[in-house]
Amino acid sequence: MKMRRTMFAYPYVVWMLIFILAPVLMIAYYAFTSDSTFTLENLTGALTNEMYMQVLLRSIWIALKATVICLVLGYPIAYLLSKMRKGTASLLSVLFIVPMWMNFLLRTYAWQVLLSPSGILNSALEWLGLPPQQFLYTESAIMLGTVYNFLPFMILPIYTVLSKMDPSQIEAAHDLGANGPTTFFKVVLPLSMPGVISGITMVFIPAITTFAISRLLGGGKFMLYGDLIENQFITLGIDAWGSGSALSFILLILVLISMAIMRRAEREAGEEGGGKLW
Repeated sequence: MKMRRTMFAYPYVVWMLIFILAPVLMIAYYAFTSDSTFTLENLTGALTNEMYMQVLLRSIWIALKATVICLVLGYPIAYLLSKMRKGTASLLSVLFIVPMWMNFLLRTYAWQVLLSPSGILNSALEWLGLPPQQFLYTESAIMLGTVYNFLPFMILPIYTVLSKMDPSQIEAAHDLGANGPTTFFKVVLPLSMPGVISGITMVFIPAITTFAISRLLGGGKFMLYGDLIENQFITLGIDAWGSGSALSFILLILVLISMAIMRRAEREAGEEGGGKLW
């Protein structure tokens, strides 16, 4: 029986070696070599380049803002879903999941059409007698596309935690004299923190690595870190693979640090549970 379980694990091991470990090793190789010789020139060049650092900070800032907006929008939606009947909540949850079945680029192209000078929004403004606005190719358009694409990743984990919460804990808080806001901030919110942290992780990491949204909705005016990496590999060609790999390695380290911080916060939130009522 044990041998059979080991055999079933082999395909997963092969998958990890080919699609996870091999690309990471390739990035590390090109990041720390030049003409097959070990060097730190690629890494130091990426870290000391002022333009690269500005792009990185811009990407982190946009990812943080998108994460906060997704949390502000996603938590109330998840909370309302958890209070609905199971059938209704399941139906509404599907409405958030269905767009995720579509291709990521198609969803972004849809917003490009909506925000264009001749799109629905400007047509509505023209019908109201208002002057047209420049919605497309702005930082706000990038933010809108990022929030739209990643909002379900914030809602679903929070909803899952809230829907599995033991109602007796809320009833006990009411029996002890806690009102609605006190119950929420002392019981519901602390118990839902694992879902909140999972949602933050699932939004922040993809947001900081995205590149298609900024290109399609930003028109290339607001380069993000993903665009910078793509430019090194695709546009500049094999001669820039060293710097492109160094940039990718820096992003990999940032993602791993973010995941470690979120995992520790999630573990601490799970251990603490609900807060004290008084």
